[in-house]
Amino acid sequence: MKRFQTFFTYLAIGLLLSCQYEFPEPAQLSPDSGQADFTKMVTIGSSITAGVMDAALYDRSQQNSFAVILANQMKEAGGGDFNVPDINAPVGDLILTPTGGNLGRLILTVNLNTGSILPSPIVPGNAITPYTGDKLSINNFGISGLALAGALLPASGNLQEPTHPLFNPYYARFASAPGTSTPIGDAAAAMADGGTFFVFWLGKNDVLTYALTGGAIPELLTSEQDFSQRYQVALGTMLQANPEAKGAIGNIPNINALPYFNTVPWNALPLSDGLANLANGAYNDYNSALSNLVAAGMISESERELRNINFTTGQNGFVIEDKTLTDLSGLGLPPIRQSNAEDKVALTTGQILGQTPGNDPTLIYGVTVPIGDEYVLLPSEQNAMTEKIAAFNQIIATAVSANTDRLVLIDAEGFMDDIGKGLISSNNVPLTNSISPPNGVFSTDGVHPNARGSAALANYFITAINGKWNSTIPMTNPNAFMGNDLPR
Repeated sequence: MKRFQTFFTYLAIGLLLSCQYEFPEPAQLSPDSGQADFTKMVTIGSSITAGVMDAALYDRSQQNSFAVILANQMKEAGGGDFNVPDINAPVGDLILTPTGGNLGRLILTVNLNTGSILPSPIVPGNAITPYTGDKLSINNFGISGLALAGALLPASGNLQEPTHPLFNPYYARFASAPGTSTPIGDAAAAMADGGTFFVFWLGKNDVLTYALTGGAIPELLTSEQDFSQRYQVALGTMLQANPEAKGAIGNIPNINALPYFNTVPWNALPLSDGLANLANGAYNDYNSALSNLVAAGMISESERELRNINFTTGQNGFVIEDKTLTDLSGLGLPPIRQSNAEDKVALTTGQILGQTPGNDPTLIYGVTVPIGDEYVLLPSEQNAMTEKIAAFNQIIATAVSANTDRLVLIDAEGFMDDIGKGLISSNNVPLTNSISPPNGVFSTDGVHPNARGSAALANYFITAINGKWNSTIPMTNPNAFMGNDLPR
């Protein structure tokens, strides 16, 4: 059977466009720190703060994180040096997969057989290596995969326990005392050592990790009680490190809106008339059994309609696992159905959809082999995330309100919403919620911003900080930063 050709082909025209713009810089006020002090800024956060792009942390991504860009702009308003724990990896190590492995960052590649354009890793990548610089002079404590629990516990950096569920190699490589220190402790120590301003953006991975596994592991969603307790301890530690310092606090964006879940459409399976008929033949007995179960009162007619597998000529939903369906395993019937418009499909689905495992032409992902739960966010899983994000963001807002003289809330959720509505622009050029050059602000992994997106995000921070403390940190020009590389 002809392999599935993904929709990414639509990117081809856009990818031929330039990834840079030429526009004059807007006039700005003379830089001034206002009622804040940017002499030494310290940042604590997860992968976006670290600079992960294209599913990896590598040299270019690290130096174009929003934190680095923000620090560079602050220098004009009295800010000092901003040191990062250099990764020394030209292509990085792929981190958005359960197994990881020595695979480099994602790049857009053209399949010469199908003409499709897909993110694929550079092989080989660079292994994660220890940081050999001065650990006591680090300013950026952005750590990929860091959730609140990992920020507070020594296990995250314990080299003697690399199998511990909280162990984080991206922290262990520069932990001040592996196995004893904590990320929040190291960041607080940096603040206590002359820190005057901090950026605190933790909490995203208390939801994002669940999302990236397709909601397959409910335990990855942090409870509201645990989130509140951990958040108060972590933020309180930073506030106490220097009682005079001010800070910017990021909340959690709408993860359901990330391009990672909105690039591959639910009906991404194109079939000819002949192939549709052939595929339908494989499900005749399954569909008949469903009808019999309705007659027996074991499932409802609405569930039968949802579970019924029927392919037609053209674009189709593909067969997926759905753990929310009635358990009919005792009757030999799997919990499967076709994807529909309410589902959100992971970007990585495009790499397997229509492929044949073991080169067996009768086994086709999405047709005769269901796409696993880890590749699709079901409506119930989306709702669970939406509820968690709302609850967590209320906790964050309350924490900021309790320290309103020292803190400003950075509404990352609003930033994502504005990007989606086309309200964020660079010199009158709208930036888009996509991975498509040149206007897309997300890197090829669909989760983290690219350099251009990081610059736009830095400007969002600058606007809030300037408005809070009457500072005049100058804006940067996102168009001066790279979007995604052209396909190879």
